[in-house]
Amino acid sequence: MSDITRVPFDPQLVEGFQKFKDEYEYELLTAETILSYRERFLGSDDAIEGMVRDLPVTVEDRLVPGPEGAPEVLVTIVRPEGGVRTPAGIYGIHGGGMVLGTRAGAMDLILPYVVAHGCIGVTVEYRLAPEHPHPAPVEDCYAGLKWMAEHADELGIDPERILVTGASAGGGLSAGTALLARDRGFPKLAGQGLICPMIDDRNATLSSRQHQDVGVWPGSFNETGWDALVGAENRGTDRVSPYAAPTRMQDLSGLAPAFIEVGAAEVFRDESVDYATRIWATGGQAELHVWAGGFHGFDMYAPESELARAALDSRDSWLRRVFAAAPQRRLPAPTR
Repeated sequence: MSDITRVPFDPQLVEGFQKFKDEYEYELLTAETILSYRERFLGSDDAIEGMVRDLPVTVEDRLVPGPEGAPEVLVTIVRPEGGVRTPAGIYGIHGGGMVLGTRAGAMDLILPYVVAHGCIGVTVEYRLAPEHPHPAPVEDCYAGLKWMAEHADELGIDPERILVTGASAGGGLSAGTALLARDRGFPKLAGQGLICPMIDDRNATLSSRQHQDVGVWPGSFNETGWDALVGAENRGTDRVSPYAAPTRMQDLSGLAPAFIEVGAAEVFRDESVDYATRIWATGGQAELHVWAGGFHGFDMYAPESELARAALDSRDSWLRRVFAAAPQRRLPAPTR
């Protein structure tokens, strides 16, 4: 490792990284520390209420059909007060390395847009590894998305104006869910927002080696997460499903337009760039942002930095373009 130089953090982000380490009593994530980390990252119904506060939204929890032969899936539906203004939906999937977190972790990805655009937001409580390895997490996510599309009329949205989004493991699960939606023929997604996505089990890129032991989600943590999801004996082999690790999918054609964002100073940089490049190679749509000096999750831990503001502005721009583009396929020709 001594001959590999890591990318330094943007100076405005250094304080935010230290706050993260202090807040979560930073230690190695191993199979033995997953449970203690879950306690620190716990997101509950109370957490959702605290995030909503006085925002002009209503929140409803609902159990919906799960994967075949599996338990029901809990989703939280966020509606704008006064009714839907933009008949579109954002389906948010939380992060946590496939082993941590709850649906509350995706609220930051949907709440601002429900308020600003008057759309519908839904978050999903998927089962976590290692207790529930692949395919449980991605199948739970797909089940919730399928329910959302099937109940579009009830929710007041266009079933072809739904986008799926998530950060970290949520980004990986969003990519896997988008692949399932394509391959099962339903629903037809308007877009997939992949924020610093966890999409390659092999952990063998230059960026993973550069950041093996440093950052919010270093390479060593990544190995623990993948071992939990696919099994240590399978990780890095051809036994890993592309719906678990989307970079394993040979055919990336026909996918919903992708927004892919990643920091230059994090493990997931190179696999994100590769994923966007391979989508372009099929003639598909992908918008890629690699933020100089950005560590994993920098927008959450240094939200006032110039880099975080630029990243959030880019996401909002993409979302507005996706929402504006989707209905044009169904508008009648103009008359004079």
